Amino acid sequence: MKLNPKGEIVNAKGWVRSKRGNKNVNFIALNDGSSVKNIQIVVDVAKFDVDLLKKITTGACISVNGALVASQGAGQTVEIQASDILLYGTADPDEYPLQKKGHSLEFLREIAHLRPRTNTFGAVLRIRHAMAFAIHKYFNDRGFYYLHTPIITSSDCEGAGQMFQVTTLDLENLPKNSENKTDYSQDFFGKPTRLTVSGQLEGELGATAIGQIYTFGPTFRAEDSNTPRHLAEFWMIEPEVAFYDINDNMDLAEDFLKYLIQYALDNCVDDLEFMNEKWDNTLLERLHFVLENDFVRLPYTEGIKILEEAVRKGHKFDYPVSWGVDLQSEHERFLVEQHFKRPVILTDYPKEIKAFYMKQNDDGKTVRAMDVLFPRIGEIIGGSERESDYDKLKARIEELQIPMKDMWWYLDTRRFGSAPHSGFGLGFERLLLFVTGMANIRDVIPFPRTPKTAEF
Repeated sequence: MKLNPKGEIVNAKGWVRSKRGNKNVNFIALNDGSSVKNIQIVVDVAKFDVDLLKKITTGACISVNGALVASQGAGQTVEIQASDILLYGTADPDEYPLQKKGHSLEFLREIAHLRPRTNTFGAVLRIRHAMAFAIHKYFNDRGFYYLHTPIITSSDCEGAGQMFQVTTLDLENLPKNSENKTDYSQDFFGKPTRLTVSGQLEGELGATAIGQIYTFGPTFRAEDSNTPRHLAEFWMIEPEVAFYDINDNMDLAEDFLKYLIQYALDNCVDDLEFMNEKWDNTLLERLHFVLENDFVRLPYTEGIKILEEAVRKGHKFDYPVSWGVDLQSEHERFLVEQHFKRPVILTDYPKEIKAFYMKQNDDGKTVRAMDVLFPRIGEIIGGSERESDYDKLKARIEELQIPMKDMWWYLDTRRFGSAPHSGFGLGFERLLLFVTGMANIRDVIPFPRTPKTAEF
């Protein structure tokens, strides 16, 4: 609706955020979910049925016809002078949980079916939509192909074993084979299957056939982590590009992240300003900080030296630092926020703490991995150049005792026309934590799935 205060008759439909007034005039704040800003409805009480107005309380859904005029009060430029009101649905004020008073994020998680009606979660969902659209636009405009990788799989991309099982077997009466083990030949797929932790392996097949692809879909980790940074179900974006080395991969990651942040600043102004004011008064500054700085590119070994020097100078970390450890968020944030004061891309990690598919360096100890580290949240992207040498990849799979029956198809891409290629994974909800300024990952996805929680 174009807000042009010339007295034209307009219609507004939405949900009542609040109602105030006196015996002569009521003021209704109405919101249809399209903006963090409400439209004020001015109601001349004498022109309306008293019983109708009593039913219009916070949470009620109404349709209003009236003249759009310049507002006489502070807080808005235009308002609607109501001529008639249709009440779609009431909301008993004694039962409706979203009253005008403030509510904690913890409480709102308990009513996730209603929390999108709040200003905060309306803003989060609109930003989430904008970021999803921007992701598709970025890759489409650059000639990438959107590849749909399977959600049900028999392979474990990360090799960590933290996967949800998919089965149609009767768990109360499991069929047994001659060895008294579960007979998966009677299961739907005839073998054990699970929910995917990543579409990367299949993405590599796409990249080595049509050049450059990206995936964007749900992934699942059966990791018993009740932290503000972990979900059991989340969304991942995973580009994979043939003929890219790790330097090309870093260039893509940096350009991609800056594009998304710029898109948010250009297209989500009202919502970002609200989140900056309501939840994190450094949000806008931090978004511009990423845009205005080139990312530092640093080998893991050099990063460890910096952290060890910080410890020698008296800095306290909760987790010890030494070469070979998998860095914690506190280590990553120290490098970004305190040492370099810029986003950092760490490269060349020890192969023992990285996945089997990463390209091995000549030193025999490290692989061409890359993690992009951001202020406040630490790692936001993880990726690598992939091992394209058949013998090296096969030896690594055998060394880690990954069943060859699950990997033969993946190895075929190294047997038949192997090509250098690289890619990375961006956790969509990690991105949204950064862009919205929210502190808990449960608050940037509509219905969070965490240990012991699968409500709604």
